[in-house]
Amino acid sequence: MISLAIATLALVAALGAAEAAGPLDDPAFAKVITCGACHGVNGNSKSDMQPIIAGLDAAYFKRQIESYATGKRPSPEMEPYAKQVQFLGLESIAGFFAAQKREPTPLRVAPESIARGRVASTPCMACHGPDGRADVARLVPPLAGQPAGYLAQQMLLFKIDTREPSEALLSAKKAIMRITPDSQFPDLAAYYSSLR
Repeated sequence: MISLAIATLALVAALGAAEAAGPLDDPAFAKVITCGACHGVNGNSKSDMQPIIAGLDAAYFKRQIESYATGKRPSPEMEPYAKQVQFLGLESIAGFFAAQKREPTPLRVAPESIARGRVASTPCMACHGPDGRADVARLVPPLAGQPAGYLAQQMLLFKIDTREPSEALLSAKKAIMRITPDSQFPDLAAYYSSLR
């Protein structure tokens, strides 16, 4: 009877400790420490050029890692890290970042740029919606709250067809970017970065 009571108390204490556990207690945390150097603690980048990966849909995350690792999405910086993520466990790392609370990038853009970007964003809404949220079913990532510098850079990469050049599913996006003047990229990026 006493041993049953002690076992019950130990179980209750263990469950309470599990509820109080933070992200550092997640078994996948040791696998993602390297990612934090560029993408911030738990994937919440504070840099203008590094994307926020916290809260990113696991399926989209896995697809991008596979694209980086195989060179389908060319990046000399990301390819070795993507291969490391595959080696350490893509499933658990994708799950770790998907479970993190997303914190939008600090706002560093001018209100007039945001207003111009809102007007210019009409063609983007077909995929990204009016609020820049993700479309998980179509593997469309969220743009809302991402760093403006990163967003503008990605638009340019789509335009010059150096981001996933052989990916047919991105042909519509690339067609839109080809007819978008480069001068609009900072405004579009400002608008999507400002969304909360």
